[in-house]
Amino acid sequence: MIWSAEDGEFVGLCAEFPSLSHLDDTQTSALEGITRLVADVVAEMQATGETPPAPIADREYSGRFQVRITPELHRRLAIRAAEANVSLNRIVCDQLAKP
Repeated sequence: MIWSAEDGEFVGLCAEFPSLSHLDDTQTSALEGITRLVADVVAEMQATGETPPAPIADREYSGRFQVRITPELHRRLAIRAAEANVSLNRIVCDQLAKP
């Protein structure tokens, strides 16, 4: 759910269907609208034999991904890890886990 200043309305979105959106005056209405729209699209896909995308929350994840950072940030993180006597991976995981 995001606010569109351009439209002056809330925008209901669905990560599994990035091309779909629903604009409405309230967050609740935008959420209800995108929920109905996605349900309609899924029903249509199933009726035509297409397989809807798996929900992101239900997908399997390896726990690994690659991130490119600047050499300076890499150096600072490596120093922080060495000073804390933990791995660089642990420092990065701790930072990513912060709200």
